[in-house]
Amino acid sequence: MTPERPSGSPGPSEPERGRGSDPAESGVAPAPVATAGGHPPDPPPDSPATSARHHIPLAQAYDGITRVVADLDDADLQRPTRCRGWLVADLLLHVLGDAQRALVALASPADGPATVDDVSYWRGFPGEADDSAARHAWWVRRSAAAFERPSGVVRLWCDTAPAAVRAAGRADPDGFVSTQGHVLRVPDFLATLTTEAVVHHLDLVLDLPDAPRPGVLAVRVAVTTMDGLLSDDAVRPAGWSDEEFLLKATGRLPLTDRDRLELGEVAGWFPLLG
Repeated sequence: MTPERPSGSPGPSEPERGRGSDPAESGVAPAPVATAGGHPPDPPPDSPATSARHHIPLAQAYDGITRVVADLDDADLQRPTRCRGWLVADLLLHVLGDAQRALVALASPADGPATVDDVSYWRGFPGEADDSAARHAWWVRRSAAAFERPSGVVRLWCDTAPAAVRAAGRADPDGFVSTQGHVLRVPDFLATLTTEAVVHHLDLVLDLPDAPRPGVLAVRVAVTTMDGLLSDDAVRPAGWSDEEFLLKATGRLPLTDRDRLELGEVAGWFPLLG
């Protein structure tokens, strides 16, 4: 899950503390309230929300990350994450690269047809780390270290993420964008951003036990992606929670002997992406 390098050079400016991506301030419609079954109600087919909601899971995913990092002090921003060698500030800078990439892609519509969708897009990324991933990891660490204080990364995130969500909300859901050498439908592109944000949200909170978890709509998109990578003929173990599925599908948690027994030959496909 290695995005293109952020387009802007990190600066040393201090953050404005406690800035969250409030949907009311960012122009993003609030996510629907979940029902007792854990799933938010679907709007009527002719509702304005039906055409606009393609960006709401991304809004929820980015807002979730903001809620994790907005009030962390510099010490907490230097806590470890699930991404080897990356502190919280390092990983946040990596996800910031996605938000910057989204702004560029959404402002530069491409001609169709799509070359990949929200699932096949991930098949081009190795499940295990390779040399290019290691180089990117090292670049991110050095870039994050260029800030005078770790909290400087938070300020840049809090400025950029809501802007990316606003651009997503204004994008034509029938349009196409180009990114990472692929052409995707706008909703599929937003789903890839949401999936990566949810997985990295789980990475961020490894050593932050009181941090909020990803939102239900965003998690649903990420889980749907992993289900797609499993294929129609494979089913994840019924005992897995959504978060456990995401962590095991991305290699963050190892498969147990029971997992391998239940998955059968499908266990050899894990991790589904890195």
